[in-house]
Amino acid sequence: MTGSFSSELRAATWAHHEQAAESTFFEALVAGRLDRLGYADMVAQHYFIYRVLEEAAGVMSANRVVNGLVSPSLTRLPAIEMDLCALLGDDWAQQVRPNVATEAYCQRLRETCFTWLGGFVAHHYTRYLGDLSGGQYLRRHVAQALQLPGDVGTRFYVFDGIADLEAFKLEYRRQLDAMLWDEAERAAIVSEVVLAYRLTMQVLAELSNAHAAS
Repeated sequence: MTGSFSSELRAATWAHHEQAAESTFFEALVAGRLDRLGYADMVAQHYFIYRVLEEAAGVMSANRVVNGLVSPSLTRLPAIEMDLCALLGDDWAQQVRPNVATEAYCQRLRETCFTWLGGFVAHHYTRYLGDLSGGQYLRRHVAQALQLPGDVGTRFYVFDGIADLEAFKLEYRRQLDAMLWDEAERAAIVSEVVLAYRLTMQVLAELSNAHAAS
């Protein structure tokens, strides 16, 4: 076993991270080729994903192995609901539905995140470290492309409870490295993180097809 666990995760997923960052949907979004409804659809898919993940976080927070990762400052669901209200109106809940790829993603979350500690860590790491990193770039460009004032429609990317994002990410990775997984479990978690990236790409591909992001 060589290197830290967080470094192993980063190395194993770097190509997938680059692929997600360069997705057709994201490229169209930051370039201003999508309208608010296209962006709102992405936010809606996040709603369904984070509803399951944060329900799992409520369950897993009781476990001392992972409770250090489950910080209230990371919780995204209230912010997503605010964004959907701003983008779609007060009746947003009647307007949104999960896409096929999102349903598959949520099903995987249900299968892994409530009973398997390593699976929960894999999906928690994939979502929140991405939000704290590339999500900040996306927020700036989406706000500019769609002419969204202030934090209107982009609260998802605002972490009011975290004063220093870089310091928070370093501490998160330190906690990952302190977890005493054996080699087989580490490999299983890495595989699950890779799967999480693939599920994300499938969600983005479906959004791209639905909104002709080309």
